Amino acid sequence: MKVILLERVEGWGGLGDVVTVKDGYARNFLLPRHKALRANAANLKVFEAQRSEIEARNAKAKDAAGKAGEKLDGSSYILIRQAGESGQLYGSVAGRDVADAVNAEGGKVERAMVVLDKPIKTLGLHEVKIRLHPEVTVTVTLNIARSADEAERQARGENVINAQFEEERLAAEEAAADLLEGGAGQAAAEFTEA
Repeated sequence: MKVILLERVEGWGGLGDVVTVKDGYARNFLLPRHKALRANAANLKVFEAQRSEIEARNAKAKDAAGKAGEKLDGSSYILIRQAGESGQLYGSVAGRDVADAVNAEGGKVERAMVVLDKPIKTLGLHEVKIRLHPEVTVTVTLNIARSADEAERQARGENVINAQFEEERLAAEEAAADLLEGGAGQAAAEFTEA
């Protein structure tokens, strides 16, 4: 189906472009969300008559998104989640969780604006893109940890997952050394007695 784009659509084109898209994409996404019009003679005339208004409205929305994006860009949010010993989350962090975290801190983000290529399933610092407008994208950092203390340590750059394994390994080595010293001392005492 041929449509006239009323705003920039990722991968298809910009405002005023006439593009051919699949029927379902046009009927289920572009047309209901007022991102496009069917490309016929009547709609082309209507679009050309209202082009300046549509461009002005789009520019105003872009400016508003840009101002909101300045506040959000580079900000960091802490999410406390349960995870296993290896840092694997029980569940995952999805777009809705990111939007809730940003909104709790005073931002205004819908979950559809959050761009996640795949769900986040591990502890650590993750950069997430938020598309506030088709032409305005900002990046926020998620600090996903098991506790607030762990989140602070991660924010300082410490690898909490490996640090925990390192602490456990050192404790095991100390226990083994103590056992060997105790066992070696006992064996030496038995040897001298014999």
